[in-house]
Amino acid sequence: MTSEHTLSVTFEKRGAVALVTLNRSQALNSFTRQMHHDLWAAFDQAEADAEIRAMVLTGAGRGFCAGADLSEFDFTPGPDMVKRADPGPIIDQAFNPTTRRIQALRMPVVAAVNGVAAGAGASIAMACDIVIASPQASFIQAFSKIGLIPDAGSSWLLVERLGLPRALALAMTGDKLMAEQAKAWGMIWDVADDAVAASLSMADKLAVMPTKALVATRKLMAGAHTRSLSEQLDQERDAQSELGQSHDYFEGVKAFLEKRPANFKGE
Repeated sequence: MTSEHTLSVTFEKRGAVALVTLNRSQALNSFTRQMHHDLWAAFDQAEADAEIRAMVLTGAGRGFCAGADLSEFDFTPGPDMVKRADPGPIIDQAFNPTTRRIQALRMPVVAAVNGVAAGAGASIAMACDIVIASPQASFIQAFSKIGLIPDAGSSWLLVERLGLPRALALAMTGDKLMAEQAKAWGMIWDVADDAVAASLSMADKLAVMPTKALVATRKLMAGAHTRSLSEQLDQERDAQSELGQSHDYFEGVKAFLEKRPANFKGE
């Protein structure tokens, strides 16, 4: 087991699983620009290691992530204050790339939401493939409280997971959604007393499965609502044809016919 530390994100390799931890617990793991770069470096490290085939993303301390660190925004009175305080550039240069990176990772990602996930912290949790939260965890669309709209993907992810009535009410009120209710509403997969242990267990399970097929499934399902059934059938055919050339497809079929466990390699 190896462990490496950057300033604001820690990376730990646990067999075939990368445990990536947002590590600014004193600020509820709220994001600075540097923290995004540290997170991308952790993603790069996981992707560069062929042995790693699943990831768990969590937060240190009592929170998962409280969104953007507002102390990074410059509200000092004077010329150009409006320009300096504009949230657009940091969304474009930091939060949007982070959400896109999670969705493009070559391995499945499990979010272990150990505490509050507020603002973009909720977006980043929902951008992961599977979310497991602790009973005391909560999800808060904090944007309306500071005169903004849900970002980092929340305006899309919330509607996709909850439907418009619940998504809109949560976004407008900024009310706290506790983990059990989030599970009941279909926003997350599960609630577990030890969310990190449960997420590592889930990641261990995914890590021995056919990785390319799991990621292709993510891509197919994430775009399904933009296509008609007929178009989706074509997408399925093409993805299936591509996977049909993989090691894991031949191994899976062979293992089934030979009535033995498959030895998938993620290839």
